[in-house]
Amino acid sequence: MFVDEGWKPPREPAWEPPARKTPLTKAQERAVVCIIGLNAVLLFVAPVGGASVVHAFIALFGQR
Repeated sequence: MFVDEGWKPPREPAWEPPARKTPLTKAQERAVVCIIGLNAVLLFVAPVGGASVVHAFIALFGQR
C-alpha cells in the first residue's frame, strides 16, 4: 500500500476528568444520618418483631 508522507493519525480529544458532584448540604447530610440511624435501629428491632409475628401466626393457625 502507498502511504502519504504527510499523513498523521487523527488526534484524540484531550482527556478531561469527570465533573465532581457538589457536596451535600446540611439538610441533606442530616437526612442521610437519620436514615442510616433508623436502619441501624431496625436492624436489631425488626428480627425480634418479625419473630413475634411468626409466633403469633403459628399460635393462631397452628395445629391443635
